[in-house]
Amino acid sequence: MSEFKTVRGMRDLLPEEARIMRYIENKARRTAELYGFKEIITPVVESYELLSAKAGEEVRSRMFVFKDLGNRNVALRPEFTASVARLVATTFRTEPKPFRLFSVGSNYRYDEPQKGRYREFWQSNYELMGSNRPEADAEILLLTDSLMKAVGLKGYKFKVGHVGVLRGILAQENVEDKVQNAVMQLMDKKQYEDAFRMVEEAGMSQKGVKVLRKLVELKGDKVFDVVEEMKSCVEDYEKAVKATENLSEILKLISESGNKINMTVDAGFARGLEYYTGIIFEVYVPDLDIALGGGGRYDRLIELFGGEPTPAVGVAHGIDRIMLSLQSQKTKPDLDEEKTVMVIPIQEELKTEALKIAQTLRSAVMMVELEVMGRKMVKALEDADRRGISYAVIVGEREFKEGKAVIRDLKKREQSTVEIGKIQESIKK
Repeated sequence: MSEFKTVRGMRDLLPEEARIMRYIENKARRTAELYGFKEIITPVVESYELLSAKAGEEVRSRMFVFKDLGNRNVALRPEFTASVARLVATTFRTEPKPFRLFSVGSNYRYDEPQKGRYREFWQSNYELMGSNRPEADAEILLLTDSLMKAVGLKGYKFKVGHVGVLRGILAQENVEDKVQNAVMQLMDKKQYEDAFRMVEEAGMSQKGVKVLRKLVELKGDKVFDVVEEMKSCVEDYEKAVKATENLSEILKLISESGNKINMTVDAGFARGLEYYTGIIFEVYVPDLDIALGGGGRYDRLIELFGGEPTPAVGVAHGIDRIMLSLQSQKTKPDLDEEKTVMVIPIQEELKTEALKIAQTLRSAVMMVELEVMGRKMVKALEDADRRGISYAVIVGEREFKEGKAVIRDLKKREQSTVEIGKIQESIKK
């Protein structure tokens, strides 16, 4: 029989990896609670029309699309925002704003598998909808910083830009939306020369192309200096000037919040999704060349789905990528190691008593395994030790007649005999 393998781009997460993933997910959930975000659960399968509406050509071409049995075009979600926007445009239409909505789960894109990039990946997603003010943008960046700190990442850095600067120039130069989108896709992939060629062919002035070229070179850690340079660079483009002022205001709020966030402003930065309208950002760690999270402002998406005009800003964090970063930094997450117990009956006829002891300990919220392989005590202890179990409770005939059992501390290699009713208390000490 042929050996079954996982489908290309998918993978199994083994217990230790699954545990770290859940740890990060729990931190993401806790961060959502601290910032007042409420969890929603949306379907993994949505209509293709919804998911492709403003995803961008790059994402559209990589979606898992299929026809369901009703002959409808459906797809696996490549990200969360379209689903959340659908919900806000319909079910939440009359609810008071702002909405702070949190989702966590798997997404799917037909990418070429490589380190940190799989076709099934996990994200925690936060959307703040209903406010067009810079404090909403600042909150999403501060929230991301809080999560990165909470999971124990070191040396992470934010890359920040503003789509409004680039779009402002292109719009004033009468470059149509479709071409603008294609240009942003090229800039996202750092194919700048192709982008410049495209705008020239679209009739952009030499002056406009020169400004774009200058912006692509403009980046640095002295964020306010870079923003001032951006402003003087785009001074003849009214919407682009407004966008730089907006970026400056957001960065000012963050720096005055007392949070020291490590940031670089990159004036030529673009992201692959078409719906962004304002600030955009990504988070990186030095040793990995992939974004651990990213997001930005999108003010027209809810309208596109038939909702009221609703400004919004959001971010998604790659849970599996954060795990990869922790592993590459050799950071062992504080997984709140619980004491684990193995209950071993020495004689066959004591297995019922062993089961009772196991159940009593579980009802005291202890992690307990019962020896179910019928192994001899030495072998059972070896197995428990190999798997990192903290304590063995050995139920032997002589001790049991006295209403007692042996507790063996597998880490310290010590053991004592205690009354059965005091096992839990003894282990907890």
